[in-house]
Amino acid sequence: MARQHAPTPLESRLGYLLKHAQLRLARASAETLAPFGVDGHELAVLVVIAGDEPLSQIEVGARLGVDRTTMVALIDGLEDRGLVERRRSPRDRRKNIVGLTAAGEDCLRRGEEARREAERRFLAPLDEEEAASLVRALQVLVATERSAE
Repeated sequence: MARQHAPTPLESRLGYLLKHAQLRLARASAETLAPFGVDGHELAVLVVIAGDEPLSQIEVGARLGVDRTTMVALIDGLEDRGLVERRRSPRDRRKNIVGLTAAGEDCLRRGEEARREAERRFLAPLDEEEAASLVRALQVLVATERSAE
């Protein structure tokens, strides 16, 4: 009869570790971003909108991997708070593009500073090289997933 291996303890499982690290970082980010009136998802939307090219909300959603309904709700909420505005595309009158308002630009700038500080605190138990290595390894894993889609 084959000898069965003992199950791997939770604290050694990659999925468990990634999930709990992400939950801890999400809590820290939420606390850090609360004074700016946005959460991590909304800040990510502002980051994408602030890019070099004007995008429609559908294109913003595609970049973030967010479905259309969720994207509409996110943009509506940001628009209600005066952080973004929809306007007709000068290239295609059938399409609306989303842009940051002055308040949105300020929120993005201050929110990004706060987010970077929250990440620094989260990664503080690691030395600089370990933290950079972790980020690079996660970037490889995410890029590999995107290229397979």
